[in-house]
Amino acid sequence: MPNKFVVSSALLQNPIVRRISIVAYPGAEVLDITGPFEVFAFASLHLQRVGLIKEPVYLIEIVAEKPGAVTTMTGLQIFANRAFDGISDGIDTLVIPGSIDLQSMLKEVALMNWVTFMATRVRRLASVCTGAFLLAECGLLDNLRATTHWNWCEELALNYPAIQVEVDHIFIRNDSIYTSGGITSGIDLALAMVEEDWGRELALCVARYLVMFLKRPGGQSQFSTYLTSEAHHRTDIRDLQAWIIANPAEDHHVDNLARRMAMSPRNFARTFLTETGVTPAKFVEMARIDAARQHLENTALSIEDVAEKAGFFDSERMRRAFVKHMGVNPQDYRKRFSVRPNSATSLAVA
Repeated sequence: MPNKFVVSSALLQNPIVRRISIVAYPGAEVLDITGPFEVFAFASLHLQRVGLIKEPVYLIEIVAEKPGAVTTMTGLQIFANRAFDGISDGIDTLVIPGSIDLQSMLKEVALMNWVTFMATRVRRLASVCTGAFLLAECGLLDNLRATTHWNWCEELALNYPAIQVEVDHIFIRNDSIYTSGGITSGIDLALAMVEEDWGRELALCVARYLVMFLKRPGGQSQFSTYLTSEAHHRTDIRDLQAWIIANPAEDHHVDNLARRMAMSPRNFARTFLTETGVTPAKFVEMARIDAARQHLENTALSIEDVAEKAGFFDSERMRRAFVKHMGVNPQDYRKRFSVRPNSATSLAVA
C-alpha cells in the first residue's frame, strides 16, 4: 500500500468502530461474501499501518444459522463466527450474499425472518447479486428502486412487481437499503460504503491495492462498452474493435473501417451490426467516450486536449456525447470521478 495517506482530520478525532456482519448460508456465492469482507478489512488495515488508528474501525464477522463451517456454492467452506438468531443489535452494516440456487436461498425461512427483524435495527442493509431476491421476499424492497445480477433482473421484476428493477446499475441506494449487481459489484458497493464512512482517499487506497477501479459508479452500466458489444462469432470484427479501442483518434469513418476489412461499406455496416448489436458509428462513439473518461479521471489534461486525444477533436462535440450517454458534461464528470486528491480539504499524514 502507499506510504502516504490523505484523510479528513475530523474523522480522526473520535473514530467510529462499525460492526460489519456478512451472512453465510449453504450455497451462497463465495465472492459475494469475501469481496466486501476484504474491502472493509483492508480499510482498517491501512489506517492501522499508516499509524492513524491503533484498533480496527471495522469489526467484520460472518454470521450463519449456527457457528462453524458453511459450504458455499463452489464447495469452499467459510467459517461463521456467530449464529444470527442470537443477534438483535450492535450491527452497523448487514450484507446479504446471493446464490444461483434461488429456490434453496428462499427456503432459508429463519434467515429471512431475522433479516426482516434486523432491517430497522441496522444503519445499512445491503444485498449482493441475487441476495436482492431475499430482501424482496421479505418485502423490504417494495416500492423501491433495486438491482441484481443482470441475468436475474427480469425474473426479479416479474416475481416482485412492486419493485422498480433497474438492470444497468452497479448498485442502488434507498436510504439505508442498498442493492448491488452481479458478484464483483459487492466490492464496488463496499468501496462506496468505505468512502461514505472515511472519504474518497481511503476508498481509493483500498481500490488500488485490490487492483480495482474506485468506482464503476451506481448509475452506469454493469458492463463495459466492449463487453456488451463484442462480436459474437467473427474474430476479424473483434480484432477491428480492439484496434478502434486502442486508436480512438484515428479516422473511423465507416468507409475507412470497411476498407480495412476489405468489405463494401454497406456490407460491413450490416455485418458489424449483426455481430455486435450496435452500428460502427455507435461503437466508435462509445470507445471515444471511454477513452475520454480515462483521461478525465487520471490526468490534468485540458478539456480540449482530452477531446483531441479521445478522437472527438471538438470539445463541444465531446460535451454533447457525454451529456447524451453519461448524463453529465465532461467538466462535471471530472469533478466527480477524478482520482487526483484534493489536498485543500484533506490532511496529509506520512
